[in-house]
Amino acid sequence: MTTSLTELSPSGLAAVEQEIARACRQARRDRGSVTLIAVSKTFDAAAIVPVIGAGQRVFGENRVQEAKAKWPELISAYPGIALHLIGPLQSNKAREAVALFDAVHSVDRPSICEALAKEINSQKKWPELFVQLNTGEEPQKAGVPPAEADAFIAACRERYGLAISGLMCIPPVDEAPAPHFALTAKIAARNGLEKLSMGMSADFAIAIQLGATHVRVGSAIFGKR
Repeated sequence: MTTSLTELSPSGLAAVEQEIARACRQARRDRGSVTLIAVSKTFDAAAIVPVIGAGQRVFGENRVQEAKAKWPELISAYPGIALHLIGPLQSNKAREAVALFDAVHSVDRPSICEALAKEINSQKKWPELFVQLNTGEEPQKAGVPPAEADAFIAACRERYGLAISGLMCIPPVDEAPAPHFALTAKIAARNGLEKLSMGMSADFAIAIQLGATHVRVGSAIFGKR
């Protein structure tokens, strides 16, 4: 199912940009140190074009198949688009994911590492890779438990030859996000990882305060799904 753009979406993008700038000023960070990923999952091409027209160039999708259906034509029409996979990746979709996406935020298990390594070597294309943490250790959610993160990151590098750029987390909805962002930043720092994909529409300003380099914002830009 796809959703069309609301009339307020371009102004929604402007409001998000203003909030990112404000959060960066408060954190004494350069605005250029934070990448806004406009999460366009479930929205159709007609909804996305006005956001591209307003200057946004980095977009996030949850599913490989949905992205494959709408993005190749948009990327052809609008040069400079960067596409990030922010949802779970299945091993059998690794070939399409490496071909289409500029970044994958959901590296979280050995089978994905193996599939990505195979396709990266085959296609000679190197998307940015983020290890997804399950900081709340929620059984229904994907991601590596914090206690296993160091070993998993080491295995990504040493066993599979993957260049890991950073970490991604999605805090539990019923908990304050700041401790989860701080934990993610701490694990990244001790593993020499500079990039942090954390913060969504409701909490991206807090994430920026705690070091986020990538914030994933959907509803605040596109409206409710």
